[in-house]
Amino acid sequence: MPRSVRPATASQPVCHICGQTFPVAKLRPWISVRQGVSDLIDKAAPGWGEGKLICKPDLARFRRQYVENLLADEKGELDELDRQVIASLEAGLPIARIPDDEFAEKSTLGERTADKVAEFGGSWPFILFFSFVLVVWITANVAGLMAHPFDPYPFILLNLALSCLAAMQAPVIMMSQRRQETKDRLRAENDYRVNLKAELEIRQLHEKIDHQLANQWQKLAELQQIQIELLEESTDGRR
Repeated sequence: MPRSVRPATASQPVCHICGQTFPVAKLRPWISVRQGVSDLIDKAAPGWGEGKLICKPDLARFRRQYVENLLADEKGELDELDRQVIASLEAGLPIARIPDDEFAEKSTLGERTADKVAEFGGSWPFILFFSFVLVVWITANVAGLMAHPFDPYPFILLNLALSCLAAMQAPVIMMSQRRQETKDRLRAENDYRVNLKAELEIRQLHEKIDHQLANQWQKLAELQQIQIELLEESTDGRR
């Protein structure tokens, strides 16, 4: 229900909801509020209609309630991402984020090192370098380049080195993959927030356009009726 209404002045009319006086720039007329939001306002404060005004904070509150009802009807229950989108709509702030920058700020030195190691371990330079090391190792121990080979066939020391390298490389790569999955999840959440906000804004825009068109058609019909009445009066006067 509206609060106690202060006397309105020409420069500061009264909000229909809170009953406070505001400058004209901080109020919205009934005609500019979409139908779904107007229905909620009318339920909370009966008498809402043509000639009434509402302040921007109250309008933002009813818009938030309208969007919450809209999402609740479709999804049944709102999650944290949905509430973030609704809060962004109410505040008029952008919802998009840069997940990579946000993720980089929280990463530790060990996590960044794991990313670098995994990046190098899965590249052609690593494959070529490791192939070169293997060829040199095997050639030096088989071709008789040294009087006493340090790792003769069957290359037990080489097998041990390869096993140790694989044992160390596998968990490092798994750490990097787990971080990459977290990055992908943040990107997906960001895309969901942006797409949901865009969909809700498009819906609200459609409702606003339909509301304005309906009022324009009503005014045109009234003007046409007045013209018909004037023509009838003019015809009767001539007779």
